[in-house]
Amino acid sequence: MSLFGDGLDAAVQKSFTRPTPKSAGAQMRYLVKQLKGTRAVAQMLRISQRTVERYVKDQIKKPRPDLAARLDREVKKRWQPQIRAKARRKAATTGGIVIDTRARLGYTAPIGSTDEDRIRHLTVALPPQYAARLFDAQQAGATEQQMREIAAEGFKEVYFQDNGRRAGQLEEVRFTDIEHVEFEL
Repeated sequence: MSLFGDGLDAAVQKSFTRPTPKSAGAQMRYLVKQLKGTRAVAQMLRISQRTVERYVKDQIKKPRPDLAARLDREVKKRWQPQIRAKARRKAATTGGIVIDTRARLGYTAPIGSTDEDRIRHLTVALPPQYAARLFDAQQAGATEQQMREIAAEGFKEVYFQDNGRRAGQLEEVRFTDIEHVEFEL
């Protein structure tokens, strides 16, 4: 799993208006309804169709840990799609996104200026265009590195250049050695 992709998903999930189903049977019934059949759910979760049917009828109540994790992930991926889309649209048009990270951040600048590449803990509110770019990249299946570069451009503009008020000759911001990253819409 990717750090940025999972973080963006977690930020969107905070906007859910109802909690996701908790029991394995309820989660299985939800997936069967969404995918319109037990066979599709069985293939997706890599278990037998009969096992899915047993969960639906509450004959099996406690899945093994790896199946429970896959089940939870698939339910959250499909839960409240309209609320999810609305939260992304709001972040991409008006709200922006807040990134809280502890990572090695620094920049490259012309010869003679300082290069402050060090571990920093930053909480930065990025403008809506960066939220839109991050969500678009996630939807397009971008790599972790591509999403990191989008965030680095946002840090360059908002944190290092202060929206054009300083460090005008700043060329590139490096965003590496990520210890922690969280997103908030």
